[in-house]
Amino acid sequence: MFVLKSTDKPGRRSRFLFTTSIAGLASIVAVSVSADAATKPHHSAKARHAASHKATGAAISHRHDAIESTDRESISVSAQRVRSHGPEVAVTRKIMDRFVEGTNPMQILAMTTPGANFTSTDAFGLDTYGNTFYVRGFTQMQIGATLDGIPLGTQGFANYNGVSITQAMIQDDVAGMTMSQGAGALDSFSAQNLGGAMTYTSSDPKDKAGGKLSQTFGSYNAYRTYARADSGILNPTGTKFYASFARTNTNVWKGAGYQNELQADAKIVQPVGERGKITGFFGYGNFSQANYMTLTKNIWRRLGRNATYLKPDYEKAKQWAYYGQYTSDVPPGYQGILSNDEIGDYAWDASQVQRTYLSAVTGHFDLFDNVHSDTVAYGNVSSGLYGGTNNFVTSPSYGTPTLLADGSVSGVPMALQMAHADMRRLGFTQKFSIEAPHNNHIETGIWYENNRWVYDTRLYEDGLTSAHNWMSDFKRGTGHTWFEDTYNTNTFQFFLQDRWTIMPGMTLLAGFKSLTQTTHGGTKNDFTNQLADEGWNTYYRHPANGTLSASSAFLPHFNFDYHFLGHHEIYWDIAENLRAYDYYSQISSATPWGGLGNSSQSAQTVFDANKNVLKPERTWNYIIGYRYDSRFFSGSADFYHTDYYNRLAAITEGSSANARSAYLNVGRETMNGADAMATIRPVKGLEITNSFSWNDAKYQTESINYGGSTYSLKGKRQVYYPKFMYKANLNYTWRRAMFNFNVNYISSRPMTYLNDETVPPYWLANLNLAYNFGKIGFAQNLKATFGITNLFDTNYIGGIYGAASVSGDNNANLFVAAPRQYYGTVSAEF
Repeated sequence: MFVLKSTDKPGRRSRFLFTTSIAGLASIVAVSVSADAATKPHHSAKARHAASHKATGAAISHRHDAIESTDRESISVSAQRVRSHGPEVAVTRKIMDRFVEGTNPMQILAMTTPGANFTSTDAFGLDTYGNTFYVRGFTQMQIGATLDGIPLGTQGFANYNGVSITQAMIQDDVAGMTMSQGAGALDSFSAQNLGGAMTYTSSDPKDKAGGKLSQTFGSYNAYRTYARADSGILNPTGTKFYASFARTNTNVWKGAGYQNELQADAKIVQPVGERGKITGFFGYGNFSQANYMTLTKNIWRRLGRNATYLKPDYEKAKQWAYYGQYTSDVPPGYQGILSNDEIGDYAWDASQVQRTYLSAVTGHFDLFDNVHSDTVAYGNVSSGLYGGTNNFVTSPSYGTPTLLADGSVSGVPMALQMAHADMRRLGFTQKFSIEAPHNNHIETGIWYENNRWVYDTRLYEDGLTSAHNWMSDFKRGTGHTWFEDTYNTNTFQFFLQDRWTIMPGMTLLAGFKSLTQTTHGGTKNDFTNQLADEGWNTYYRHPANGTLSASSAFLPHFNFDYHFLGHHEIYWDIAENLRAYDYYSQISSATPWGGLGNSSQSAQTVFDANKNVLKPERTWNYIIGYRYDSRFFSGSADFYHTDYYNRLAAITEGSSANARSAYLNVGRETMNGADAMATIRPVKGLEITNSFSWNDAKYQTESINYGGSTYSLKGKRQVYYPKFMYKANLNYTWRRAMFNFNVNYISSRPMTYLNDETVPPYWLANLNLAYNFGKIGFAQNLKATFGITNLFDTNYIGGIYGAASVSGDNNANLFVAAPRQYYGTVSAEF
């Protein structure tokens, strides 16, 4: 059926953050006015312009993560960032523009980066519920992510401790991004990072006033509108800003409903003399959609890729809910096709609404010629509504449901289960970099964040002849509260590193980080028994409450990088990482607080016993690589090894709405892998890239006990991750025309811990064409693009969500990816 997750709902905190962010931007304008008044008049306009760029240039030269866009939307960047180096792969704006406008940046990373895999239910990659992103065996929940130094938290569904990049910033305003495929980076703040880190950099406002408009149309009545206005430099101090808006709307490609996203962001930059600048950023995202149903492999094979929720057939939805809840049989005609559990997985509908506000004020200052400071203060408020029809409760107003002789059902054997979530993050980071004697570049910094996460679940009755409104405004105080959860988390991180230039082109980095995160909370109120007495037929919901801490004072990191003979580079990377505990809700199957116990053994009892033995997950990551880069050929080869300790896993059986789960330590895992990539440029404008990835991730646990049985996982492959991947990309630019063909091969993926069921392999191709007409009238860079996603209409399983089964095809957690779709875009700059 469905798995509930959540973010939060609009309220006073959302309005408060919006107001404070606007106030923050206004304060920067005030700084600009005062700085303007204090500016001495003896500088010429040209000199003042140069001075502002000098300040920016200083920031770039001393910060390894600075990317700045120029007026022509190209990327000028520090030597450390524009091109890939060490275990880090860079994706520029130019590469991002080869794909359909608005495509999820993680999807572009996966299509261009060896060892990465992204799948989604929709062509744009916006569906946070159906998205999965892996890099060298690690998911988006185990990879660090930052935007302009702002920690983004996990990038999974319903970010309880952050915000997805698709909701933090409009894709068109991302100047570039990097993927550290090694052990991550010490200066990239994250409490979830086990291996790898994503860094996103926003474009700066342009020096010249102007704007851009873009309009996309596509399959399933899709359209996307993007607009941006740049102020240009407003005064002698160099003040400039931009504001952007985007709206994406499309019908779901199967079933009933739509997907809609509204986005807005703004950025203001204020140079402060010649030694620094202050930047204000505000991002807004409002995403809603009818969810796609998760499937078993049997449902996909028997009923096809279009199998989905039963809406708009309400009588059938009631009948199937009755069979799933009150019997062990299946409706007539489905004997030998679907199991009773699979009948229960089908429901009327499911949906989600996510709204988020992100604001930050950052400051870069050259305190001395050799000492530089970077400060980020940020706030993030999110709200969400997540849920759908629950086939395993009963709307009580109509009595006990009965199956009538004609096959119809009296009463209503189902109800809407809706999670109301609320998240508020406040935090800051402070970094210092020092150019020390003897070619040492020392960096140190701290990060502190407080996060409050609320997850309340309510039930709403369905009617005799009609169901709930799937996009209703479920206000506080409505519905019947099932349970209320609240978590409060404090995170502190410190790092110190020294990058020593041994000789020109050769550097050695040594450093460490300290991390501690403490989460207190869980179930505040649980009304399961009260609702059962009222006739809702509710079942055990696992209430648990308590405190857990994950900490380590010393997590070392070592890196060596040597550029030689002009075109060659060798590097290695070694680091230890620790991941703090997840928290979500008492029914989540993948946290120490969720899905514990049963009606005979309370969740609180299990939690109290587990807290004394659970240990946070740790990894040791090792990577060694070689890269060659010249005008006509680029190539790289990496080998990596990971030792994974204290691996925590949720193992579930049964239907997704009535899962039986346990949160267990499944011991160690080892991972060996290799990536190889080659790019040739035989003629001007033609670039052909091929890459191959191999990953052999295996569990090492010889014995785990689940459900009274003992299983050995030793030698079993990691669930959900492919062993082989192949990527090819052909890009040809001729004068003003661009042609891009991209193809990926993903090998089979284990579905279960015992590897007795696998997801079949697939090939996926995309095609994009573009032509720039140049200047026509007052429009500049008038450009037309045409894209086809899933070019050959491959029917394949993309995302896999939630906990894996021990064995068998009894867990409805597979998402079918989107079919072939067409998109056309016209854009122009002014």
